[in-house]
Amino acid sequence: MGGVLEGVRVLDFGRYIAGPYCATLLAEFGAEVIRVEKRDGSEDRFVAPVGEGGEGALFLQINRNKKCITLDPMKPEGQEVMRRLVATADVVVANLPPQTLRAMKLDYDSLKASKPDIILTTATAFGGPGPWSDRVGFDGVGQVMSGSVYMTGAGDPPYRAAVNWVDFGTALHCAFGTLAALIERGKSGRGQIVEGALLATALSFTNATLIEQAVINVNRVPTGNLGQTAAPADIYRTKDGWVLCQVTGHPLFKRWAKLMGEEDQWLNDPRFADDISRGNNGPVISERMARWCAERTTQEAVDTLGNAMIPTGPVLSPQQALDHPHIRAAGFLRDVDYPGLPKSAPVARAAVRLSETPGEIATRPPTLGEHTELVLAELGYDPAAIAALRQGGII
Repeated sequence: MGGVLEGVRVLDFGRYIAGPYCATLLAEFGAEVIRVEKRDGSEDRFVAPVGEGGEGALFLQINRNKKCITLDPMKPEGQEVMRRLVATADVVVANLPPQTLRAMKLDYDSLKASKPDIILTTATAFGGPGPWSDRVGFDGVGQVMSGSVYMTGAGDPPYRAAVNWVDFGTALHCAFGTLAALIERGKSGRGQIVEGALLATALSFTNATLIEQAVINVNRVPTGNLGQTAAPADIYRTKDGWVLCQVTGHPLFKRWAKLMGEEDQWLNDPRFADDISRGNNGPVISERMARWCAERTTQEAVDTLGNAMIPTGPVLSPQQALDHPHIRAAGFLRDVDYPGLPKSAPVARAAVRLSETPGEIATRPPTLGEHTELVLAELGYDPAAIAALRQGGII
């Protein structure tokens, strides 16, 4: 496929998001990624089904550019296949609990026995050491334990984000760590363990809020969409929808005051002297912004604010996001065909561009076990041996 990571082979034993998307990012920049699934398909293949075979939207998003084999690694013959696979690999990605890694012989010591310089990239819910190290969890666990959910919404009830930002953030950290480990191996010849954790990601993303609490004991409470440390920062109703406006920093506030035609009123009042003062008096500023937005359509509001270089955006439904002219023109999404889909799937490219060695969505996500025979043949299995493995329920 080419790319900056051409020649790197990754075995993806990941499930759901953190592991598979880490491997996807590596694949998009040229690594050969082999997804290893259960014989009847891993559970993450079927989340939010959209196709005839039950493949889900999440699977289609985060498994492009990969090959797929099926394997039962708990049987002796499956262990032999795994041993041969690992011996050809540079990286193993497995966001599985430590006890599961050991049972599957995907723990670091077992992997090193087959490939001394292997890199193991793993992610758990809680990380370690600590009393919860062996517990399992999903994205929402990180959200609720980081302070993020407590601060979201109006407080009763608290709201978690609908988007799995903890999972995807963990995948990004793991991909970064894997690249660092590959660079180190190129220098020293040593492999190592790259470990992410959902809770660690969530805490890193909410860290400024935690720092503020620890240092000045501010004891903030949720205020819906109203910002607390600057203003105007809120979501405002227009004649035909909603827009977000976020003003942080005095230069932006000066632009906003000029746009309102009320520079003297806003710039000479000590209540609005700096960001934190404006945040403390946010309802006053937001009331003025709300009146301004209510007199305009969404398009008029975002165009006027955008031309004034004030951060803004419309609140879009999923369909409106798909149809938005900038999203379409920028090429953030690529239409990918997949067997059994009624239409192509708009798959998001890696959200970073390299000018000389860009990533690429080169192949659609694999069907279940699509490359099993190809990969096993590369490992030295002849057709009769492959047939015997299939007959024995190994693949």
